[in-house]
Amino acid sequence: MTRLNVNPTRMELKKLKGRLATAVRGHKILKDKSDEMIRRFSVLVRENKRLRDEVERELSTSLQDFSMAIGVSSRADVEKAFSMPEVRLSAQFSTTSVMSVEVPAIAAEEEQGGGFPYAFPTLTAEADASVEKIGKVVKKLLDLAAVEKTVAMLAVEIEKSKRRVNALEYVMIPQLQETIAYIKAKLDENERAATTRLMKVKAMIEERNLAEAAQAAAK
Repeated sequence: MTRLNVNPTRMELKKLKGRLATAVRGHKILKDKSDEMIRRFSVLVRENKRLRDEVERELSTSLQDFSMAIGVSSRADVEKAFSMPEVRLSAQFSTTSVMSVEVPAIAAEEEQGGGFPYAFPTLTAEADASVEKIGKVVKKLLDLAAVEKTVAMLAVEIEKSKRRVNALEYVMIPQLQETIAYIKAKLDENERAATTRLMKVKAMIEERNLAEAAQAAAK
């Protein structure tokens, strides 16, 4: 790990210690946020799978009824029936926050219509069942769309958060720790050198004092 290019002074050491403390706190906060985001992401993934399985299952049975209806009725009559919804939906589109990530929110309410939008003798019972199932699956499709978009947005944010956590854990914090250790070692070395110089100066002064005292005694 390459240390920072700074002057090995006590002032710089104090600043780097402050940066290190901030980086450690930030790492903990980001790690906790990332873990909670992953937990919520897992919950939404399971909800997404449940909704998708339900929608695919209901669409599959509806298409089976549609195929049977086409076999015994004219295609034009069947397609006309499917072009007129049996139910109506009112939807409110907004956003909500999941761990500081703005995600879509769709509140859909089903409004029952006045029954099938065609005369019963026109089509078979299979067509009635298919139209009814298609009408009911629309709300689930909206719910599925909101959940899938939320999952996709959270996946992007989790990836960003993981990069920030890794940058702090494996780059910034070790770099600051290495630089702090370097400055401490340099300051200790300078202090030892200063102590050695003081001891030498003290010894020289004592030798000079002894020499002066010997000369004074000789006189």
